[in-house]
Amino acid sequence: MSKVVVMDFMAEWCGPCKMQDHIMEKLKEKFKDDIGVEFKKIDVDEDVDGGFKLVDKYSIHAVPTLVVEKDEKFFSKFVGVTKLETLERKIKEALE
Repeated sequence: MSKVVVMDFMAEWCGPCKMQDHIMEKLKEKFKDDIGVEFKKIDVDEDVDGGFKLVDKYSIHAVPTLVVEKDEKFFSKFVGVTKLETLERKIKEALE
């Protein structure tokens, strides 16, 4: 089984990030029973859990940005508020 990690790069001061947060909560609910999917929220202003290294690794220049990893490798990246359906489809594709 594939391991998929969805990283939500955000900032507390970012209005669009709050809109994305509502979408992410719905997405987490949809995948709550799937042990192959993990969600991480990364504040670009704080270096928690190597957040600054991840910002550099994935060239995060705007928030919100979502990065999907499959088996610890880059799979997909979305910049700006991204629709639930788009993210759900990409996660399912990564799980295949």
